[in-house]
Amino acid sequence: MSGKNISRRRFVQTAASSAVVLSAGPSLGVLGANERLRVGLIGAGGRGSRHYRLFLENHKDAEIVAVSDLDPVRLDKAVRDIKTARPFQDFREIIDKKDIDAVFVCTPGHWHMIPTIMAMQAGKDVYVEKPAGHTIHEGRLLVEAAKKYNRVIQIGTQQRSGPHWINTRKRIQAGEIGQVTNVNVWNYWPVNARISGQLGKPDCDPPSGVNYDMWLGPAPKRPFNPSRWHYNFYFFFDYSGGMMQAWAIHHFDIVLWTMGHNIKSVSTVGNKYVLKDDRETPDTADAVFDCGDYTMYYALRHANRWIQPGRRNHAIEFIGTKGVLQISRSGFDMYHENDKPGTKPYYTEQPAGLPDYHGYNTAMHERNFLDCVRSRKTTRSDALSGHVGALPGHLANISYRVGRGIKWDADTETIPGDPEAAGLLTKHYREPWHLPKV
Repeated sequence: MSGKNISRRRFVQTAASSAVVLSAGPSLGVLGANERLRVGLIGAGGRGSRHYRLFLENHKDAEIVAVSDLDPVRLDKAVRDIKTARPFQDFREIIDKKDIDAVFVCTPGHWHMIPTIMAMQAGKDVYVEKPAGHTIHEGRLLVEAAKKYNRVIQIGTQQRSGPHWINTRKRIQAGEIGQVTNVNVWNYWPVNARISGQLGKPDCDPPSGVNYDMWLGPAPKRPFNPSRWHYNFYFFFDYSGGMMQAWAIHHFDIVLWTMGHNIKSVSTVGNKYVLKDDRETPDTADAVFDCGDYTMYYALRHANRWIQPGRRNHAIEFIGTKGVLQISRSGFDMYHENDKPGTKPYYTEQPAGLPDYHGYNTAMHERNFLDCVRSRKTTRSDALSGHVGALPGHLANISYRVGRGIKWDADTETIPGDPEAAGLLTKHYREPWHLPKV
């Protein structure tokens, strides 16, 4: 099988361990049993700050010794909180340090792959936040680089480390709800007044001490605008893929991990119907995927949070010939095919005694990465699975941006017969930045 031929059979064979136990002790591996892993953190806000807080609480066999961020306020806070880390504005100084074993890359999406591949070339293992690449081309390059440099990679799709997600996959693959022919995925969230209030502002000078040109990096040159800064970058295609790509990837990843990947086509419709600010990504969108032997439907709704009683506002629904399984971060429910509306599920699994279950999943995902750095085993969300899990969001966005359905050749990872859509498989990189050659 060629390196680009990711078939259903090949992908479903990837197994996840059901032994999910948070351990503070080191695993046996290439490092000495008493050696502490030395970690660098690239990006200290948002997910970066979440990671270092969980890291300090849970992983006593490793320490964060360096941190970089282009916002001096976030950088100063991280150094005060971590205490063992030296500050750097330029991530390349961390990558160049010979005594660092691994790095966490927690930057905006347009900055994921350049430091990740540079770190691999410098002999470091990498935990990089999702998505695995700002474009499909970047994701494929990640797979090739991980193989060439023999590095351990973990993508931040931490749901794979959650026990109830692992159990769901096992039950579906064991045939408990029969043959799955339809999968529904959705995000139903209300208008976020706080975020909307931050968008649509005029251009201005960047915050004091911020190297804004470095923050833009490979993205197109433009004046600083707070609408595109920090969390808000999610809503602009120069830096991210919106909720369609940068959040829904968590659920898409679970679907393809469970069902396998053989996407043949996708069609997306939607628009900014409600949110009249300067964001580029839609507030309402629906995408339909032909996945060969099942269909997947994704609904993005950020103007109304109403859901049917018993459902969750972000979830996956697997529909099989014998039953239905609905799962979200708060647990999953199973129903028989003949159950009437309103019937209680015949099986329910909810995380018990964990006030911060999402944080628990992330800590478990960190733990899996650190263990694999020592053992050199494959992580739960390795480069290939991270690349594959990002495909639905990328393809749905491409369909949305060109305004029509597109075909996908999974074997060659191309969009045949549509040069405009195929052009969005990669992007232009502003000089002097470019993807490292692999």
